[in-house]
Amino acid sequence: MNAPPKFDPPKFVPPKFTTQGCRLNAYETEAMKALAAEAGIEGAVVINTCAVTNEAVRKARKEIRRLRRENPEARVIVTGCAAQIDPDSFAAMDEVDAVIGNAEKMAPETWARLAPGFIGETERVQVNDIMSVTETAGHLIDGFGTRSRAYVQVQNGCDHRCTFCIIPYGRGNSRSVPAGVVVDQIKRLVQGGFNEVVLTGVDLTSWGADLPAEPRLGDLVMRILRLVPDLPRLRISSIDSIEVDERLMEAIATEPRLMPHLHLSLQHGDDLILKRMKRRHLRADAIRFAQEARALRPDMTFGADIIAGFPTETEAHFENSLKLVEECNLTWLHVFPYSPRPGTPAARMPQVDGNAIKSRAARLRAAGDAAVARHLAAQQGREHRILMENPQLGRTEQFAEVAFSAAQETGKIVPAVITGQDGERLTA
Repeated sequence: MNAPPKFDPPKFVPPKFTTQGCRLNAYETEAMKALAAEAGIEGAVVINTCAVTNEAVRKARKEIRRLRRENPEARVIVTGCAAQIDPDSFAAMDEVDAVIGNAEKMAPETWARLAPGFIGETERVQVNDIMSVTETAGHLIDGFGTRSRAYVQVQNGCDHRCTFCIIPYGRGNSRSVPAGVVVDQIKRLVQGGFNEVVLTGVDLTSWGADLPAEPRLGDLVMRILRLVPDLPRLRISSIDSIEVDERLMEAIATEPRLMPHLHLSLQHGDDLILKRMKRRHLRADAIRFAQEARALRPDMTFGADIIAGFPTETEAHFENSLKLVEECNLTWLHVFPYSPRPGTPAARMPQVDGNAIKSRAARLRAAGDAAVARHLAAQQGREHRILMENPQLGRTEQFAEVAFSAAQETGKIVPAVITGQDGERLTA
């Protein structure tokens, strides 16, 4: 008698995730992966979008169409800032099956409603008023990118309204994760083997303003370093230097476990343009902060965000941004050619010629490349403690990449003497 044919059960197909934009988006993608797995989501493609520029939104739409072509049978789920700000336009795309907002994407019940077998109605668009969100939950993830560095979200949203920026409408108002939650998460990450933790948020230096007693970011940093003594390295991501408090300056001066690298949200180097941007600092404030921080910590390096070609920017205005690279001794530049974002006040201002914007952005990038080359050349012969991101590549405390000729253990902090550089990274 012939045995009945065997039928293999269909294999579980985990969802695919793609991320655009900032580190916070990347962090939240990792949290969504865990939420989707708990809900049993399968056969889906999830894109976490960015809305910082028109180009970012265009790239999001292009990516959605590509993902649909490559995954014709999958459900395409769109989330992130672009989806939050303009959900209807994404819902109108034939390629899209569901749109979920920035608050909804971090809620277990959202993913439960998207899971196979859910009984009940699931709205195609699940996007609520982000301005009504008053809390940011602490989502524990085991790091991303490498097994060496973990990112911890301590803040979300922004209370400021810079004239070029749409992000508050995608992220909502500023809200903080309580210090105790942050400390507990970092303790678990250190127990899990991580040697570096990065604090991340949309407007990191506003952390604490919505908490009882209104603590400051410096209070959080000092508390982490005190209560997690086994944490070798703590790093803070992009900050607004005008909001830096005395306790954070104290940490810079006295805590070697706080990494000597700060990324500054400067945006421009001319006072008139800064006012038209509705920034809260002047160029003298930026220069003074950089000088004070470096006096407290001589090995401090700075990155910075700078916009080229903001509306009404003249050549003289731009030259002040260019000079800021040397006056603040900036090393790692993120240069953004300005593009008008509908719905922002800057989009209604007199615009700069597109060719001039491209030219100025290129000149800023060249200044940044030269600054990196100077920094790397100055490291020749010096010993650094390097956190390995993979067997051949690590980063110094100042965040410079270091390539090794011999394999090292990923996640370990390795002392090494710098033997050379190629203009982009060090060798050891």
